[in-house]
Amino acid sequence: MSQGTSALLLGSYRPGHTWLHRLPAGAKLVGLMLASVVVVTLRGPGTALGALAVSVAIVASSGMGLRLTLRALRGIVLVALLLAAFAAWQRNWALAVEQVADLVALVLLATVLTATTAVDAILDAITRGLRPLSRVGVNPERVALAFSLVLRAIPTTMEIAQETRAAARARGLERDPRALLTPMVIRSVAHARHTGEALHARGIGDD
Repeated sequence: MSQGTSALLLGSYRPGHTWLHRLPAGAKLVGLMLASVVVVTLRGPGTALGALAVSVAIVASSGMGLRLTLRALRGIVLVALLLAAFAAWQRNWALAVEQVADLVALVLLATVLTATTAVDAILDAITRGLRPLSRVGVNPERVALAFSLVLRAIPTTMEIAQETRAAARARGLERDPRALLTPMVIRSVAHARHTGEALHARGIGDD
């Protein structure tokens, strides 16, 4: 595994002294959840563009930098284009603008969370928040583990998608959906199986 890939798997945390870095991880998680609900609930391209503008302002105040921001957006370019084309074809361009703006806004906010908060702090906040639910059978540590795996799976899936697209382009098949989707699904499933086998070998997640 390359050094760049390892960095992605370990998260995109960047130490700093901004107000977002000083904000507790739990507060940022709650804020992200509330923002997600608001962005998804409110309708219309104007509202979506407003949410995107707020997200850009938060990114600017987080100290992420242009390079990390572009890296976060690079992984969703293809998804955003496909989503916009499908929405415009099925409905209209207003819906396409709304859905793409919502998607980009949420990706930027999630990236700010991981850029200003260490992964361990996020997992500790989740564990503390879920601990009262242990009385009804919820395992906070297992939920935190699942969340950690999701954080690591997202950039890996994006990397697989980029590599698959590059391979299809090299064969002149970039317009063939099967040349993009089939290898991506197979590699994603294989990665998930390898992750499960590694966890099982270490006795993690066993009852």
